[in-house]
Amino acid sequence: MTVITIQGLNHFFGHGEQKKQVLFNIDLKINAGEIVLMTGPSGSGKTTLLTLIGGLRVVQSGSLQFLGQELCQATEKKLVQVRRKAGYIFQAHNLHESLTAQQNVRMGLEVHPQYSVATMNKMAAEMLELVGLGHRLDHYPDQLSGGQKQRVAIARALVSRPQLLLADEPTAALDSKTGRDVVNLMQNLAQEQGCTILLVTHDSRILDIADRIINMEDGVLKNNTTNSVGTGLGSNLTH
Repeated sequence: MTVITIQGLNHFFGHGEQKKQVLFNIDLKINAGEIVLMTGPSGSGKTTLLTLIGGLRVVQSGSLQFLGQELCQATEKKLVQVRRKAGYIFQAHNLHESLTAQQNVRMGLEVHPQYSVATMNKMAAEMLELVGLGHRLDHYPDQLSGGQKQRVAIARALVSRPQLLLADEPTAALDSKTGRDVVNLMQNLAQEQGCTILLVTHDSRILDIADRIINMEDGVLKNNTTNSVGTGLGSNLTH
């Protein structure tokens, strides 16, 4: 099954004389269960593409389909529906300092109206247990290490069992060992849930987890190749 299908995607920032094109004629397909890494220099358009795929920006031109749903010129209602099917992990963990680890993870469920508060608390606690933080439920972010904060962010992203996990430089602020631990955790949990991963990174130490590596430069996808040494989960699932 194809999770993401992009054809002829262009994107612009600004208006009038200040209008600037930042993505140029992007074509990309991502299949269910794949781990795809996107590399490229800063300012090349990687994060912009990630936010378009995740429904955080409106697609202006071309075609971007998420699970068969066209997102070009999509309404806010449709974008909210997309966000409910995706999980997000960012370079900065983006935890709310005034909330406990459990409350931060619970936020990943609050766009899903079918869950009661009691159910959300139970699911958040179970996911924190899975990432090794079952003993830190009531700790606030300033009581956690950098690696623990990113584990909370992973738990928040995966607690709703999304079909697509989008990660933007999730290891950038971590040392080598912690970064590897975080990526392995993300990979294992996604594999258990049958989740597809698109991960933006500059970290050459984690390229081996990918099924495919794509490179962005100046708003253009330069290559789209299978990773011959990858240990990604895609080969274990039906594409």
